[in-house]
Amino acid sequence: MKCTDSKRKRRRRALIRLMGSTFFLLCILLAIIVEFKFFKTENKAAEFETERYNCAYHKENLFASDLCVVRQTENKESPDVSKLKAFGLFNINQSNPVYAFQVFDKIYPASTTKILTALVALENADVAEMVTVSKNASSTSFAWDEQTCGIKEGDKLTLESLLHGLLLYSGNDTAVAIAEHVGGSVEGFAEMMNARAKELMATHSNFVNPSGLYNDDHYTTAYDLYLIFNECIKHEEFVNIIDADSYTAKITRADETQEKIKWEPTNFYALGVAKSPENVTVVGGKTGTLKVAGNCLILMAEDKDRNPYISIVMGAETRDILYKDMTTLLAEIPKNK
Repeated sequence: MKCTDSKRKRRRRALIRLMGSTFFLLCILLAIIVEFKFFKTENKAAEFETERYNCAYHKENLFASDLCVVRQTENKESPDVSKLKAFGLFNINQSNPVYAFQVFDKIYPASTTKILTALVALENADVAEMVTVSKNASSTSFAWDEQTCGIKEGDKLTLESLLHGLLLYSGNDTAVAIAEHVGGSVEGFAEMMNARAKELMATHSNFVNPSGLYNDDHYTTAYDLYLIFNECIKHEEFVNIIDADSYTAKITRADETQEKIKWEPTNFYALGVAKSPENVTVVGGKTGTLKVAGNCLILMAEDKDRNPYISIVMGAETRDILYKDMTTLLAEIPKNK
């Protein structure tokens, strides 16, 4: 019996030693595996970082990659700043602000507002749509000194015609007709204008009407106008309108009679009153005049190689000063290479 118990004890001790040795070996093996995996992962991370150091992997265009970004207001002695509120000249292809003066200051846009009106209309409606003029949009509903295109309640004409009246002749009546057709009401359209402006990062602006009539809550900056106009000229229809020498609208009156009205541009370059500098072609743009806003003008122009520029003069004391200063800006285009 004692011999049997002794054998059992020896076998138990041997089994325990075997189990201990096996456990020890498993621990060593586990440690080796963990170390190998850690080293391999760490080494791969190091290789990845080394291979890709200083490499750019973002493939999308950043929002402002094709915009002229103005870091601060600069005055490079062109033009005379004593009789205006703001100006800017922007090289579109090179995304370069050539000149910028007080472009972030709050100003009243007057009828330059209508570039945003046109943009919202072009992006939310078809130019072939037929529009019926309401009483609010009738030229008879506006003050005698407001610019109107002569449309009347019950008139029917295309949105394309209204846009020509808006941008070429600067009709406040066409602005309201467009707003009501596209936005349902002037107030609803103003909400669309502000939403679109914010999308374009024109965040220092607020618009309450589609025409630019004075309202203390209707304001912008020269840089915001650049952002809006820069988006406008991406639309072929917009450029074709501001480039037109004139436009003849076909109107069906409320009594079903047909009438034609001819509208001409309001900017002096298009009319031939002002002459652009040599090697510069003025494509077109938008004027604006109010007592509180002064004389305003935003233009698209091209150099002899058809590279586009946007030029802005806001708040000139007189129309003569406006075009003198604008011509001074445009004269810098051939020099900007």
